[in-house]
Amino acid sequence: MYKIDFNNKINVYFMGIGGISMSGLAEILISEGFSVSGSDVNESDIVKALKEKGAKINIGQVKENINSDIDLIVYTAAIREDNEEFIAAKNAGIPMLTRAELLGQIMDFYKYSIAVAGTHGKTTTTALISHIFLEGEKDPTISIGGILDVIGGNIRVGKSPYFITEACEYTNSYHAFNPFISIILNVDNDHLDFFKNIDNIVESFHVFATKLRPGGTLIINGDMEYFGRVVKGLDCDIISFGFGENCKYRAVDVKLDGSGHPSYKLYKDGQFITDVTLSVTGVHNAMNSLAAIAAADVLGIDMEVTKEGLRKCSSAKRRFEYKGTLSNNRTVIDDYAHHPTEIAATLRVAKEVAKGEVWCAFQPHTYSRTKALLPDFAEALSLSDHVLLADIYAAREKDDGSVSSRDLEGKLREKGVDAVYLGDFSEIEKYFLKNSKENDMLITMGAGNIVNLGENLLKG
Repeated sequence: MYKIDFNNKINVYFMGIGGISMSGLAEILISEGFSVSGSDVNESDIVKALKEKGAKINIGQVKENINSDIDLIVYTAAIREDNEEFIAAKNAGIPMLTRAELLGQIMDFYKYSIAVAGTHGKTTTTALISHIFLEGEKDPTISIGGILDVIGGNIRVGKSPYFITEACEYTNSYHAFNPFISIILNVDNDHLDFFKNIDNIVESFHVFATKLRPGGTLIINGDMEYFGRVVKGLDCDIISFGFGENCKYRAVDVKLDGSGHPSYKLYKDGQFITDVTLSVTGVHNAMNSLAAIAAADVLGIDMEVTKEGLRKCSSAKRRFEYKGTLSNNRTVIDDYAHHPTEIAATLRVAKEVAKGEVWCAFQPHTYSRTKALLPDFAEALSLSDHVLLADIYAAREKDDGSVSSRDLEGKLREKGVDAVYLGDFSEIEKYFLKNSKENDMLITMGAGNIVNLGENLLKG
């Protein structure tokens, strides 16, 4: 495998440079003096910003883009083997790395790299840790899978030994990382278009846990069902967090305020440490904050600094994000939740804080996930008073006709839920405006482009 060297400023070409993770890696290399070029299928604000920083970017992916000036090519999982650029690069014998392989190699240049893994909560937990390290003036480099207001985007390039990033399990990409601190928030059934079953997923997380550098630390949810299987045979330092009495870092007496923000009493090794108040929403984020506290504690950050960093963090975009208020005091919230566990957590918060009834406009994400977890989706969405269903967002998949949002509508109605399949965003908007009442809350939910629905409503 090709090894990148920060002392050898080569020309790196990114296939799919406009992606939120790829663009961040490109920005890091630009800041380190590399020549960066690339391609994407569409012009975007991200592409424009990279061009302003000096990247040369082609719109459209054709074989003519690949030339002998390129020293290394980085590509995303979205690039198929029949892609013109991909074929041309292979034929030219240009070294190639996946996005995850490059990220893993970049991490190796930082003494204290923190990789946040888990089926749910990676972006919010990465945001929490980032706020702590910024509050402590540690000048971290940050790569996050969402837009974080405090850094004005999804990437921050610092000059310190601290690197904070998400570690995604899809296609086992995080197995390319060798962090100083690995965090595992939870392990759940997901990405079943790649993983065979839950046992396959648990094994994947176990392998990730073995990738720590010598002297590294694993921070892991001590309450989760698969804790023992993930940590079995490991010889690293293991720190547990959770609500259970056996966890090293423990949240006790968790309470939500009127906006859904948690507060709790923090215990470490059975001893009360301090009271913690968060600005993110939901009990699940009290759990995530414990992982952030543990990571900061391992690296010697003062607890008062940690608490202030946590208090200032209101999460990343699309995580129970308030978008605005319509007439009759109807609020619009947007959330990235696209797995049943995430959906249930978000809707529990909504039910706690909504002054009226909760409407969930849900856009399922990928056919494989919808089909595999259909009963679980119905169970989670049944927490909402009303469910308005959009068509499935295909992402990387093709529709084989075996599942649709109408199937989810049927499951929800069997459970007595007021659910209606409308498919088109404009039809959902009309239905909500006609049938909702004063003080009702609309949550646009999903990992696709469902956010556009709420924003269109607010434009009037």
